[in-house]
Amino acid sequence: MKIKITLLVTTLAFLFSTTIAQTPLKEYKAGGVFYISVPDYMSKTVGLNSSASVQFKNTVKDVYTFVIVDNKEELTLAELNYTSVAEFFEDFVKDFLEGEKKREVSKPVYQKKNDLNIAECEASYYDTELKGEIYYYVGVVETKTAYYKVLSWVLAENKEKYKADFQSILYSVKD
Repeated sequence: MKIKITLLVTTLAFLFSTTIAQTPLKEYKAGGVFYISVPDYMSKTVGLNSSASVQFKNTVKDVYTFVIVDNKEELTLAELNYTSVAEFFEDFVKDFLEGEKKREVSKPVYQKKNDLNIAECEASYYDTELKGEIYYYVGVVETKTAYYKVLSWVLAENKEKYKADFQSILYSVKD
């Protein structure tokens, strides 16, 4: 009988202490949802970039796109306070393809579409493994909550064939 009473008292003490000791919890939204449209010839994939939130490719056409999301709240916590899409974009693109042979980066173009701020440029470099030039269409879309880095690439010889699709992908991003 003493064992049953001891067990009951111990159980009640444990239950009582956990309900009193609980601290009120504050709910946070982790991660985020955003929308992007890609041409139907591209499919979702993995392995292009370990920091990417979403990745697409078509290996037959040799066309690739990925998106990296930089949440503004997290950037602020890391003491990275950007005042504009231009400041964020310039900070990002200054190191883009750094050290690659024949690296070229065009002057950025900035525009506002609806309530989104967009920065975009073209870049290229010579890939020694492929023995050819790679063309990148690089853009950043700024929303109220995040910066979305959208990087699309193809062999430079196919630049004109896919550039409009790359622009459409960039302009489709929204949260």
